[in-house]
Amino acid sequence: MKRSAMQRVALIGYGAIAAGVVQTLPRHADGRLAIVGVLARPDGAATARARLGDVPVFARLEDLLGARPDIVVECAGHAALAAHGEAVLAAGIDLIVVSTGALADDALAQGLRRAARGARILIPAGAVGGIDALAAMRLGGLDSVRYRSIKPPAAWVGTPADQAIDLDRIAAPTVAYRGVAREAARLFPKNANVAATIALAGIGFERTQVEIVADPEARHNMHEIEAAGASGTLSLRLVNLPSPENPKTSALTALSVVRALLNETTAVAI
Repeated sequence: MKRSAMQRVALIGYGAIAAGVVQTLPRHADGRLAIVGVLARPDGAATARARLGDVPVFARLEDLLGARPDIVVECAGHAALAAHGEAVLAAGIDLIVVSTGALADDALAQGLRRAARGARILIPAGAVGGIDALAAMRLGGLDSVRYRSIKPPAAWVGTPADQAIDLDRIAAPTVAYRGVAREAARLFPKNANVAATIALAGIGFERTQVEIVADPEARHNMHEIEAAGASGTLSLRLVNLPSPENPKTSALTALSVVRALLNETTAVAI
């Protein structure tokens, strides 16, 4: 697909991920990409302007699309993807989806695919690594994929893990949930994007095994992937540092989005 010399980028959302993209992309874009607008809730427009500086802020999707973006990045959560994803794709605009956990909803995922007749749905690796290897292994045949999310107990407060175990009293790493990626995405919507991305790259939501672990010794969020198939095995452990904007978001997520955007314009994409 032939690309113009300069790509126009728009963002849905104005949180830590959007701020990371706005801060990082200009340092690497070399004139090849420009952020032309951000969509914010009407009651959040002032906050978005304060957070994102000179980037134009819009309160309606129609106005954001009026800025003529070539690509839109959704980084505002599952509800935002459900509200705006189809309209972006139906307008013929490529959509980078950060809130991949929303795609565990088959009706939403199918609606996005139907709308994407003249555009693409792009899934960045986000807060995890090894997605390229996992997707390649799938082509040769995958037998099993297991994802383990290990976080400090405080990170699981207010989630179903809070009811499954006593987060204040555990003295060792404790499994708070064990199941498949589709259920994990439903039960842990704010923590399920990595599980969903792994499921999409590998053997799907029903066959991808997920473990949620609270570890009182953990200081950062950790992700572990184990996979086996016809081409071999994969074992990966990633320790993520938090975003300076929001400790609940990994700094790597915004950087992954920037990488995906840069690959849209570079002569050598990797």
